[in-house]
Amino acid sequence: MRPFSAKRLILLILTLIAASIPAFAQEPKPIDKQKVRTVTVPISIFTIKELKTDQAEEFIQADRLVVKEDKEEQTILSIRSVTNTPLALQVLIQDDLTGNINLQLAEIASFIRGLPRGSRVMVAYIRGGSLLVRCKFTEDLEKAARSLRVIAGSATSTGNGPYSGVSDAVGRFDGLPAGRRAVFLVSDGLDASQGLTGFGSLQSIELDQAIIRSQRRGIAIYSIYSPTALTQSGNSGTVASAQAALAKLSDETGGRAFISGSLGPVSFEPFFKDMTLLLSRQFALTYLSTHMKKGYHKLEITSTNPEVKIEHPKGYFYR
Repeated sequence: MRPFSAKRLILLILTLIAASIPAFAQEPKPIDKQKVRTVTVPISIFTIKELKTDQAEEFIQADRLVVKEDKEEQTILSIRSVTNTPLALQVLIQDDLTGNINLQLAEIASFIRGLPRGSRVMVAYIRGGSLLVRCKFTEDLEKAARSLRVIAGSATSTGNGPYSGVSDAVGRFDGLPAGRRAVFLVSDGLDASQGLTGFGSLQSIELDQAIIRSQRRGIAIYSIYSPTALTQSGNSGTVASAQAALAKLSDETGGRAFISGSLGPVSFEPFFKDMTLLLSRQFALTYLSTHMKKGYHKLEITSTNPEVKIEHPKGYFYR
């Protein structure tokens, strides 16, 4: 994939800014400032062709972006680009994965080193739901890459799942300046606290809490499935539930889950190519919400150009 040059990025930004103008050009509606609030969510904008051909477009005609919350169109205030919103990224690895994950460490380190200058990276491991930080947020990408360590592997797995650790991790973003935020998680997605049933992991309370905490902070979670001893030897229903839970975590937060069979991928490199594209096309979109009721609000963000695809959180909780 060709690198996403500054020239192409500027063209994309100008397009997005222009795309927001028609939203303000519509017939003005009276707004009661006591009954609106601002909401900021991470979005990734790209074309369907880019994903199919693995080639970055020189220019994206995004046309007009439309934000609907609970099926009602909202007013877009701003779309902040990658040029003025540095990326803060957490690399989280489940600590009881099988030893095959060690074959991917060099690719993970290369991915970290290739992040844009100014990016902040934190590296941590999750064991039994607890977070073990190896490297706090740093702009020294080489230091972050070197903090990766070999996983010893185990014949057993706790089955506690990664989600409590993810909830802990996303809280660590609170001390950072405002900007784009994302998590890269390597996990099997299994939470056996509800039992090894076909829907156990999907019913995880910790999973729901991790999603809510991430949505409130505007954090997109990108995940790669990699097995533990428990999922590697488990039945197909258990594995399917674990993978579905991992996909839910990513889908609900505006990221993407990369899943390649029950044994995990041979290489992470193809996934990193997609992640690099998605992160380079990530923006912080802010809009006015007219819904003041506490609880869950569903989001739909689209472009009037049918060739443009937008990945975004499926919703968020307001309290």
